[in-house]
Amino acid sequence: MEPSARAAPLSALDASPELLQSGYWATFKEAHGWQAHPFLVSMGDVEFPLLVLTRRIARLFRLAYVPFGPIRDPGAARGAFLADLARSLRPHLPRGTFLLRFDPPWPKGGESPHATGLRKARDDIQPPATVVVDLRPTEEEILASMKPKTRYNVRLAEKRGVTVDTGTSAEMDRWYELYRETSARDRIAIHSRSYYEGLFTAAAERAAAGGTVPAVKLLLARAGGEVLAGNIVLFWKKRAVYLTGASSGEKRNLMPTYALQWTAMRMAKAAGCETYDLYGCPPAADESHPMFGLYQFKTGFSPAVTERWGTWDAPLNRPVHAAYAAAERIRMWWFRVARKRFAGRRATG
Repeated sequence: MEPSARAAPLSALDASPELLQSGYWATFKEAHGWQAHPFLVSMGDVEFPLLVLTRRIARLFRLAYVPFGPIRDPGAARGAFLADLARSLRPHLPRGTFLLRFDPPWPKGGESPHATGLRKARDDIQPPATVVVDLRPTEEEILASMKPKTRYNVRLAEKRGVTVDTGTSAEMDRWYELYRETSARDRIAIHSRSYYEGLFTAAAERAAAGGTVPAVKLLLARAGGEVLAGNIVLFWKKRAVYLTGASSGEKRNLMPTYALQWTAMRMAKAAGCETYDLYGCPPAADESHPMFGLYQFKTGFSPAVTERWGTWDAPLNRPVHAAYAAAERIRMWWFRVARKRFAGRRATG
């Protein structure tokens, strides 16, 4: 049976178990250049909410994006399901929409989403692989399931006097300083400070409108009164998501990042969350991968890596999509290759 989409109020998204499909996320993204389109999708007796985001490309065209959606995994004929869903959504999208991009949250396995009218995007938007910690066991059992070195570092941070607490809005300045330092050290692109402040603002705005919102926490690790690291973590229903983090290059021997993650897991468990998503890592232990250190750090908390299918495109205007895909390839080359080389030369010049 083919899916049938119809426009819905923003509140319909509050039923979604997926943070990036929530009314809160719609509110957040609308403050940063996107337009939110809530839908209810029916398939026989099954109905689920769907958030589609659109933004303007040049003057005449729009790109549509479904972050970590649709939440329903048909299991079989996945590609046909997404292609049918794209056809159902198309009449409801703004004029000039040339591409509908899906980022399904489905675990990789079984039949792939390949189908006529659907193609794998060259680059993934959301992390196609992540580490998810099961919070249902006791704290002692969760610690015992970690790799020995990670468990040791969690305890070492406590012995060396690292404490973790919830930061105030005034401490966002210090966190963003650390984030810029982290960006320069690891050569990663970051958003503006206002983007991250928007995570907290959107929660306040959505709550004021009567919507369901996550608990958004700025967690800071300190030693001797000095902020050494900080994470932004969101608690949404049964899931907690470590969205991003920053750390100082100094006093790393105190293991503040380990204290942060363990404290966030304990807080999430106390809040009723059943999983803690470390939000992205390489899919395998490849020492040549530029993010191999991140893989080692995150899999220390839970060795299993969850892989997803990544980003899939349903072109609605093929000539425009082809031109956009070419421009994307150039942009990705600049961010992943050229800019890093340029930054390296400046650092050694």
